[in-house]
Amino acid sequence: MPRKAPLHAPLRALAAGLLLGLCTLLAGRPALAQGAAAPRVVDIPTRPGVTQRFVYIAPSSGAPKASVILMAGGHGGLQINEAGGFGGGGGNFLVRTRQQFADAGLAVAVIDAPSDKQSPPYLSGNRQTPEHRADVLALIAWLKQQSPVPVWLVGTSRGTQSAAYVATEATPAQGGPDGLVLTSTILTDPKGRAVPKMPLEKLAIPVLVVHHEQDGCKVCAFSDMPMLMEKLAKTPKAELISVSGGQSRGDPCEAMAYHGFNGLEADVVGKITRWVIAAKP
Repeated sequence: MPRKAPLHAPLRALAAGLLLGLCTLLAGRPALAQGAAAPRVVDIPTRPGVTQRFVYIAPSSGAPKASVILMAGGHGGLQINEAGGFGGGGGNFLVRTRQQFADAGLAVAVIDAPSDKQSPPYLSGNRQTPEHRADVLALIAWLKQQSPVPVWLVGTSRGTQSAAYVATEATPAQGGPDGLVLTSTILTDPKGRAVPKMPLEKLAIPVLVVHHEQDGCKVCAFSDMPMLMEKLAKTPKAELISVSGGQSRGDPCEAMAYHGFNGLEADVVGKITRWVIAAKP
């Protein structure tokens, strides 16, 4: 005759299930270094009646060596809630590595679409507009108020169109960025202006380009990289860092493909942060 389970077995099973659920939830969040400040959600006014939301992460230790604004790809609508969760784009390369940038000594701002672009198409079709420029410049000014260190725009995929546009529209003296990092750059675009088509030759700030040699996204083919680097030849400092390897899963233009540096996150973030810190804007 089988033994009867103790009366408390269902409670033990429930507790085990809750613990497993909690571990799963925490696994999707970037780990905080010991002593690191918790990320916080900030809303700042930009244009009349419009606010810009972002997640701010202070460096894990000490004063920031620089500040970075991380600009995700796709439609750019991260739908950041008041608790700092992401309704979309949480797997994006720059979003999922945000804590790694802070652990390297940088102040980090993960920028969402502004309050007047919180529904489809979000930033699609709006990345190269005066309104978008105003929102980003307001965030640069806010970061400068927090710490007087250089502010860099770091874009990935469609985010490179935002970052490059703002950088070409405003010099540091005009409140623009002190440096620019382009990862998985949009090199051709049949529906809009690709990054190499922008007036990059007038940039007077350092520019770092990071690209996967096997990027399978048709608008980011590594074979088109010479167009971009030729336009950057006149900047004070420009460098291309190419990477290979890692893993590629799913859509070649999405975050878990080579396009999103899947499996190479620590290496790529390390290369970016070391370059940013060493550069002298």
